[in-house]
Amino acid sequence: MKAIVFLADGFEECEGLIVVDILRRAGVETVMASAMDGLQIDSSRHIKVQADVMAADVDFDSVDLIVLPGGRLGTENLGANALVVEKCREFAASSDKYLAAICAAPSLPASLGLLDGKRATCHPDFEGHMAGAALTGESVVTDGNIITGQGLGASFDFAFELVRLLVGEETVEQIKGAICYRK
Repeated sequence: MKAIVFLADGFEECEGLIVVDILRRAGVETVMASAMDGLQIDSSRHIKVQADVMAADVDFDSVDLIVLPGGRLGTENLGANALVVEKCREFAASSDKYLAAICAAPSLPASLGLLDGKRATCHPDFEGHMAGAALTGESVVTDGNIITGQGLGASFDFAFELVRLLVGEETVEQIKGAICYRK
């Protein structure tokens, strides 16, 4: 299994890095791909993060999942990247690949019509940007091959849902135990 977490200036660091951490603990090859002009990304709280690779250098043929972390500016920057937009369309249309977005980021696939008629969630501040989606208000929603999360507070549950889909429930429970996750 292989996942790409797209990073762009202004991304919400916890929504990106918790997902990377949990996926890697699950044994999923997880690559942080820069959607900017360089590998160093400036997060929403101005924490510098070094991406693993430029998005343009990724071979997406072997990728099972793409993840869009939130953050208002991060989401805008992801939407300004033609490759990210192309991969959102491609993965949403696939029967064997997943597209995941959390917080503000579900507004990107919504703007592309990819959430039309689908159950979804997002940060309450972005509900007005989710035309066509059937908003649930839940923390994490999976509809077909599209997974959406509400915000930073849902980051662990969002990451666990991705692991459940890619690897299975047993691995989710093992990770929860290892990190002392209680809910």
